[in-house]
Amino acid sequence: MNRRSSTELAGSTGLGAWAAFGVLTMVVVGAHGAPLFLDDALLHWSLGHRPAVALAVARGLTATGTGVVPYALVAVAALVAGRTARQRLVAVLLGAVCLGAGQAARYGVMELVARARPPLPDWRTHASGWAYPSGHSTTAALTAGLVILAVRVRAPRGRTPICLAVGCWGMLVGLTRVHLGVHWFTDVLGGWLFAVGWLGICLCAAAWWLPARLVTGPADTTNAVNTANTANTADTNDTADRTDPAHSAGPADSNDPTSSYSYSDSDSTGASREEHASQDPGRRGRPRPA
Repeated sequence: MNRRSSTELAGSTGLGAWAAFGVLTMVVVGAHGAPLFLDDALLHWSLGHRPAVALAVARGLTATGTGVVPYALVAVAALVAGRTARQRLVAVLLGAVCLGAGQAARYGVMELVARARPPLPDWRTHASGWAYPSGHSTTAALTAGLVILAVRVRAPRGRTPICLAVGCWGMLVGLTRVHLGVHWFTDVLGGWLFAVGWLGICLCAAAWWLPARLVTGPADTTNAVNTANTANTADTNDTADRTDPAHSAGPADSNDPTSSYSYSDSDSTGASREEHASQDPGRRGRPRPA
């Protein structure tokens, strides 16, 4: 996919996600932070399905959606995506900036909306700050998106299962926040939409403004030169074939009068003889002496 197509796809996806996020945010603000559709139902279901094993798994998953883990995953994905040292450095920096700036922007929205969390007695893990949008959900979704992008860039085969696994991890981190009672479901949904919108805008900006010299390494340049040399060699050979008399000349035309005249041949005694076209009995003129 070329740069223009990448820019259009990323930009349209990001704007669509942020449009949906804006609508959901206005609904949350209009309801003054009260629970919305599915919020109460999912929280009550979580309260009745909390065995010790499920709580331990939920706490383990939710811990991977914050702190150092997301940045480490993004850094590893960036190192895999780059082909040269320069590409890897640029990818690591861009991934870290995208993730860090997204977290900061989400924090600003959270302070503006100031939505209260579910009741404290329902909590099964530590939480701080306002509820909307969910920080763990936003961070995990951003991380999953960057890792999936790196996998699709570098993995020629078997990338679909990896992308599905990473995407499921990002969704599960958000759902654990509801299961542990520290977020409403619409907080998680808002975090997902915000992450998709932010990632789309970042990819659009990178595809539009990033100079080609920052993403084109020596290996890519060598491949381009080799491709050009191969094309030039093929053109030269084709031109030589078209201009070679041995290739361009076809078989003698039997209707051509000049094709019936003599040519030299040697018999078994080495004597040269001359072959002539057969004489027409009704031909006028004196026959040639034998």
